[in-house]
Amino acid sequence: MRVQRLIAILGLTLLSTVLPGEVATASPALGFDLDRATIPQLQRLMDRGSLSSVRLTQTYLDRIKTVDVKVNAVLKVDDTALAQAKASDQRRRSGHSRGPLDGIPVLLKDNIDTRGLTTTAGSRALLGSPPSADATLVARLRQAGAVVLGKANLSEWANFRSTHSTSGWSGVGGQTNNPYVLDRNPCGSSSGSGAAVAASLAQVAIGTETDGSIVCPSAANGIVGHKPSLGLVSRTGVVPISLEQDTAGPMARNVEDVAITLSVLQGRDRSDKATLAYPSTQPTDYASAIRPRALRGARIGVWRNAGVDKDVDRIVERNVSLLRAQGATVVDVDLPYQAEIAEVEFPALITEIARDLPIYLQHRPRAPQTIQALVDFNRRDPVELSKFGQELFEQAATAPGPDDPTYRRQRQTTTTLARRSIDETLAAHHLDAIIAPTNSPAWPTDYTAGDAYILGTSTPAAASGYPSTTVPAGYVGHLPIGLSFIGPQWSDAKILSLAAAFEKAYPIRHAPRYLPTT
Repeated sequence: MRVQRLIAILGLTLLSTVLPGEVATASPALGFDLDRATIPQLQRLMDRGSLSSVRLTQTYLDRIKTVDVKVNAVLKVDDTALAQAKASDQRRRSGHSRGPLDGIPVLLKDNIDTRGLTTTAGSRALLGSPPSADATLVARLRQAGAVVLGKANLSEWANFRSTHSTSGWSGVGGQTNNPYVLDRNPCGSSSGSGAAVAASLAQVAIGTETDGSIVCPSAANGIVGHKPSLGLVSRTGVVPISLEQDTAGPMARNVEDVAITLSVLQGRDRSDKATLAYPSTQPTDYASAIRPRALRGARIGVWRNAGVDKDVDRIVERNVSLLRAQGATVVDVDLPYQAEIAEVEFPALITEIARDLPIYLQHRPRAPQTIQALVDFNRRDPVELSKFGQELFEQAATAPGPDDPTYRRQRQTTTTLARRSIDETLAAHHLDAIIAPTNSPAWPTDYTAGDAYILGTSTPAAASGYPSTTVPAGYVGHLPIGLSFIGPQWSDAKILSLAAAFEKAYPIRHAPRYLPTT
């Protein structure tokens, strides 16, 4: 397996050994391996004239044609992608490059409004009703010169339609597969974003998360994902579940690319009041804030969740030993209040989707306008209920409103206890961050049994609005496992720096082999 990273030098050609079942990412036409390439390396090659955005974009488009038949991660390619790349090359030649994302191909989860492309949240109810404008985050990507390559499949309605759903399936896109082992699940709900990046179908993808939907598919597909602090990235133009928890964030094959992309996504938006709390002291260049030796002298708490999966336990123990070898002090911790949070988070989210989704649908006038109308559409449609039901939508259709005292207590308890669980743990042990295993090995996709989700540590960061970064940490057999770095609100730069230092010390990630089964 490959562990060293590409050093992009003009004229250097790196061709990797292709293992049985593996789809090569080394391209003689490009002269390097896409799987290992970072955005700064690509930018240097483009600055020197040995690579163009058109060539890079065409290479990704070609891979979508040849590789995505296995993975089924990409819903739609943007027909203007090559024109966008050509415009980027022209800017570069004229000395007007817009920065590190200029000319870099990016995929968008299909619950993010994109001008010229249908945005469906995976639901056939939103087909034929394209948004009239870009989401704020898409506008920022375009302003930075990124090439919008297309839309990625997702767990329909961001995995908030059924109590018995299968991640990675949508009525529009069908089932996305895990590129490491194709009959295993990619997790969700940013399933296509995670699988596409792992399969080198884009340099970067944008996912969204309410609870776990960036970090779980990132970990399950062996990539890096960052769930930002709530308010760091605008949600305007993103199909919602809950404005109390929703955020968008970057997913890539390395921490540096995630940090570069976050720098473009971040910032205030008058249409999203959560972003108005964005501190003026926050970095605007997260890649520059990365410190290579961030682990030296750091105090890290490890939330092991031991006993759930013995193979994951062994990976966590190796990770702890590595952190200590890099100069970190690591102490065991147990985050309190998790049972209490679990009792109230879900019913709060039911009321919040009933409040927030219809508001979003108002700017999609040809789509059903209420959750009950969506329930009725699904009952009539021949595909929507073919794999699993819509129990959550049915609950949301009759949910108490946001002024209901019980709901208000549920939301206050969820947010307060999630924040206390992190804040009190950090303070009690004088910690810089908390680490935890992100996932257990990906389960077989099974429409009868549904998701076999047995280990997850996303809720404290998700429900509190605090940041979390997952980075590849090991493998159980052929299946990737991630390690999450969790910190207090607005500590995005610090946890990205810690994750980058871990990644540098332990470059365990390798390209997927597209095995049919294990």
